[in-house]
Amino acid sequence: MSQYRKGLWRSALAAAAVAGFVTSAAAQMELKIMAPAAPGGGWDQTARSMQQALTQSGIAKSAQVTNVPGAGGSIGIAQLVNNSKGDGNQLMVMGYVMVGALLTNKSPITLEQTTPIARLTTEYEAIVVPANSPIKNAKELAEAIKADPAKVTWAGGSAGGVDHIAAALFAKAAGADPTKINYIPFSGGGEALAAILGGKVTAGISGYGEFESQVKAGKLRLIGLTSATKTPNVDVPSIKEQGVDLEIANWRAVVAPPGISADQKKALTDAMDKLAQSKEWQEILKTKGWENAYVSGDAFAKILAEEQARTKDVLTAVGLVKS
Repeated sequence: MSQYRKGLWRSALAAAAVAGFVTSAAAQMELKIMAPAAPGGGWDQTARSMQQALTQSGIAKSAQVTNVPGAGGSIGIAQLVNNSKGDGNQLMVMGYVMVGALLTNKSPITLEQTTPIARLTTEYEAIVVPANSPIKNAKELAEAIKADPAKVTWAGGSAGGVDHIAAALFAKAAGADPTKINYIPFSGGGEALAAILGGKVTAGISGYGEFESQVKAGKLRLIGLTSATKTPNVDVPSIKEQGVDLEIANWRAVVAPPGISADQKKALTDAMDKLAQSKEWQEILKTKGWENAYVSGDAFAKILAEEQARTKDVLTAVGLVKS
């Protein structure tokens, strides 16, 4: 064998050894995933779906989920930044909700203090009413809110989050004052769902996945999704198609604590890259109705910075944040 071929052979063996080491290192990871909300909501569902896919696929040895509810994730992110610095096995689920909530709550802890890892999914908002509600469609809801925005009560996630923003933008599109809406924030999807099913509010707003089973069971009426056009598997025109100019999407992602090393960041990013490509995760996306919106590393960090600037502009425009 020539020296050249021997060199190529050694390089190939070295590359295979490195690849094997990376795979085994990822498989040995004992991950901790924080859902900074109560059980039952979108962040909790995302964390537990990650746990299932990571362990079933063998990407991680284990994945433990903890819930730290309150203030749109403000309590959870404070715990991540203050208590988990340098912990390369810790992840926190977050998303558009947290971007707005931190601004609205004037949180002293910011997303700039975390280590961005990856955006996982995107999902359109759904507006629902109890099955016995006199409101049948988006036009009727728009008329009700235009007549008296305070009389229409909304149940959704934390103040300043995507649900709150969507409700304010719906009111604005309906010709009502978005600063006058009567929005009731809940820290967990389960509590909000109970309020809607119990007829304690006029309408509910959240990701479609959180309402789908109750809509299909006939307990909730779907008014529409906040997509540009009707989406597959949802037999209702979009809010926009019904004449109310509202289009907004939620997204969910994971960040790590501050102070982790470059190697720790790479290990977490590699694990998320493998998660996104796994058949277990693809099956979960299909089951939950989540759209794959995977972006990792510096590209995600850039998107996160852009979303913070855009969200501040929207919240200021609808009166939820003072300029």
